[in-house]
Amino acid sequence: MIRLGLISALVAAMLVAAVAQAAQPQRPSRHHQVFFADTPDELSVYRVYGQVAGKTLMIIGGIQGDEPGGFLSADLYADINLAKGNLIVVPRANFYSIILRHRGPDGDMNRQFADQVTAKRHAKIINVLKGLIAESDLLLNLHEGSGFFRPTWEGPMANPMRFGQSIIADADRYVTPNGQVIELQTIAERVLRRVNPLIKDAKLKFLFNNHRTLSRDSHHKEQRRSATYYALTQRHIPAFGVETSKSLPDVAQKIGLHKLVINAFMEDMGITPMNPGVYLGKPNLRYLVVGVNDQLPVVVSPGDALRVNAGDSVNVMHIEADCERGLSCDILGLGSVNDMRQAFAVNKNTKIVVRKDHQEIGRISLLVETAEPKAAVLRAKRLYFLVQTQDERRLLAAGETLRLVRGDKLQIVDLISNLDDQRSIEVNFKGFVPAKGRNAGEDRGHLIDTTRDLLPRFSSCAKASPAGLECYRVVATQNGAPIGEIGVEVSPAALDYLVVSNGPGPKMVYYNGETIRSAGGQRIEIIDLKTNVAPEGNLSLALYDDGGGKISLDGRAVDPASEPVRRLVANGQRQFRLVVLRREQPIGEVGLDLGGN
Repeated sequence: MIRLGLISALVAAMLVAAVAQAAQPQRPSRHHQVFFADTPDELSVYRVYGQVAGKTLMIIGGIQGDEPGGFLSADLYADINLAKGNLIVVPRANFYSIILRHRGPDGDMNRQFADQVTAKRHAKIINVLKGLIAESDLLLNLHEGSGFFRPTWEGPMANPMRFGQSIIADADRYVTPNGQVIELQTIAERVLRRVNPLIKDAKLKFLFNNHRTLSRDSHHKEQRRSATYYALTQRHIPAFGVETSKSLPDVAQKIGLHKLVINAFMEDMGITPMNPGVYLGKPNLRYLVVGVNDQLPVVVSPGDALRVNAGDSVNVMHIEADCERGLSCDILGLGSVNDMRQAFAVNKNTKIVVRKDHQEIGRISLLVETAEPKAAVLRAKRLYFLVQTQDERRLLAAGETLRLVRGDKLQIVDLISNLDDQRSIEVNFKGFVPAKGRNAGEDRGHLIDTTRDLLPRFSSCAKASPAGLECYRVVATQNGAPIGEIGVEVSPAALDYLVVSNGPGPKMVYYNGETIRSAGGQRIEIIDLKTNVAPEGNLSLALYDDGGGKISLDGRAVDPASEPVRRLVANGQRQFRLVVLRREQPIGEVGLDLGGN
């Protein structure tokens, strides 16, 4: 692995260019390169060279951090073995946004390939990606898209403005400056003929989605700042966005569909996987999970010593290594050559030897104490907070941070630890007081609404934190002494944009703060809205007039012919505010001018 650390965008681009011009790689081989190591912008690049030279496919995942189907699918190709051809895999192009589970805290990275000004702090990453694109013969950018793309209107979630279950290109064909013709639709249709027969559900079959990005009347002009547009128009290689639908019920299904498409592109390019692959690298032990008596198990790293008392029962419960098969452990002087998941009484010092097949990959010392038992030497302190958010149950280790959006609901279910006297432990959310009863300092089991139940005076965020962010602490104490805590960050709920149908023309995108101008009498339909709130986030729309009056909208349409809008317009009201609400709290708005052109 090459670790580059913090370097400038210029140096990063020069390094990529140097790699591209280097001598022919050893075949077969795999290489892992890390840019901007140990920072939120850490960028891992995996190059896979087949036994035989061939074309190079570049796969990008995670350019938008709220689309796990893309980056988890790309992960699967980082360690693949190839008989022919090459891969360049960037599973997490925007690691910072993935950590925050956000489309792009510093702007959408996939709208920043056009110029340095737009790129902001992503410029150094984008320069690396551009250098990698220059090494490639074809680019796939993996995404999750809303709804289901359909060439004609079938409904709010299935229409030409949706992206899900489609292979997107910026044109059907493109002619390069030297006259070469890139037949994007032909390539995509060959792939579709391989993929769609393998998908039983007709709704999930992929369609070719031509954004016509180069055309003056394109509905997707924003794509002119995307990675695929750069690859096509500047590096003159075929480039496609692969979009599974955000509406699919689980990530595993999205990954399975992404795999079908990636494999089909590889086959179309003559890139041949080696099945099974050959990997003879040195295996490494990461840690053991060891149970001592009936206490919670402890994690012990290679080279460490586990101290127990004479007669304690020791049980190796799990081996964590960078390989899964052929693992065994031997508690020397006890049991057999494989003592996995067997309990033995230990009365003298010994060692636990871990092997992959016949090869030793690590050992841990067992040291027997003869003094009085002390809990501190028996095991390391283990502390986990079990929390329930509205969409999932999560286990956070002490020191981790839970990130929520205002309006999310949270319950601290329990504290899981290996400490003695569990009854003396309290868990207190600093900044929350139960609505009923006295504040006893024990907040497990309470349902906490982040809209109304938190006290901002207890929030303490770093000076450089984004505006509106609130930072709280959940502290566990035992007999009044702190033993561990987690952080809870609450970001403001925010509107990104609305997709609006306003008459017979094309559907338009309006960002937060912009204004819809409509000729009088036209029905305005809100086809889609994008926020940082989970899909089941209790969103609604309302219309506000100049006097602050509120008109709740049934569904997602504004009809000037309906009451009370018609009456207000007749009285001269033309300017409205179309507000997006989450549980009746405004999170963004666009203006609405019913007398505009």
